[in-house]
Amino acid sequence: MKPSKNDETDLDSEAARRALDYYLNPNPPRPTLENKIWTLHEGVTSEQAQEHAIALLRCAAATAQETATHQHGSQRELTFALMHMMDMARALLEHRRGLETDG
Repeated sequence: MKPSKNDETDLDSEAARRALDYYLNPNPPRPTLENKIWTLHEGVTSEQAQEHAIALLRCAAATAQETATHQHGSQRELTFALMHMMDMARALLEHRRGLETDG
């Protein structure tokens, strides 16, 4: 036999979850020009930002390569394609850096 349910005191669990989510996990505001997800510290030069971007791309490509070695089929090919795009972006930034230092 099922225990009787008192509708006045028992909460619907889905409604309770939604209520808690509304108050405890509000939707974050969408990023705008005034409300960015992240920003650079004041005083960071373009050269410093470019160097950091190159380092991030190098780490991301290495992570993709390591991940791809443990995959098979189309997932492996997709991960290697992602790694290749990151390597190309890094090469473009490094080329631009070379042009700036030469000129």
